[in-house]
Parts: sequence; C-alpha cells; structure tokens
Amino acid sequence: MAVEIRDIPEEMSKLTMLKGRRPDTPHDKMDAFHASLGSINGAAMVVASFQGQSCWECHPMGEELVHIVDGETELTMMTDDGPETVTVTKGQLLVVPPGMWHQFSAPNGVTVMAATPHPSDHYYGDDPRDET
Repeated sequence: MAVEIRDIPEEMSKLTMLKGRRPDTPHDKMDAFHASLGSINGAAMVVASFQGQSCWECHPMGEELVHIVDGETELTMMTDDGPETVTVTKGQLLVVPPGMWHQFSAPNGVTVMAATPHPSDHYYGDDPRDET
C-alpha cells in the first residue's frame, strides 16, 4: 500500500465558492464546490467552500473533524435541551460527537477541511428531532 500525498493548496485552488447554499441544495449540485482528499478510517476527507446554510447532518458511526481554513461559520448542534450555536473562525478546529445532528451557517462564506464519517444522515426540515 502506497502513501497518498495530497497538495491541499492545489486542491483548494480548484474550488469555486457555492454562493446561496440552502438546506435543500441537492448534494449533487455541490461537486464544483468541494474536492476529495481521500479517506481515513471510514471518513471522507474533503475541502469545501460555501456561503449560506447546510442541511442538518448526523454521523452515527463516528466523530466529524472540521477545520475552518478561511472565513467563519456558525455551527448549530441539536442537544437534548434544543439547539446550541457556536461561532467557529479561521484556524479553529472542531469535533462533532457521533450521532449529533448539526448544521453549518456561513452568511459571509467559509472554506472547511473535514473528515466526515460514513454513512451520514441528512434532514432537510427545521428540526431533525421531528424525524425521530
């Protein structure tokens, strides 16, 4: 097995920022806005750039690691007590616990590098707890 080397700045230079992302933006419309960096321990390694809001997502099989490469995002996590939002800025790293519904909002744009475990669940409504 060979070691894979990825040039992250080169991959990022290929990205176009997805402007006006909405929770209902189909995943197949995001190909030009993210680049695959490979995988590690069942998680897809990607860089992505967007402005707007993602759908709710949940990764039951493991933690999601997210590094904010540029810009900032509000991360809303659905806790037992309801939504909790934190702001994460350029240079910061966050780990979303397994099984926690979360959503990103970046009104001014953000570029992230993430290790996202699969499978991932997605919810396109206002409150993912409505689904359970």
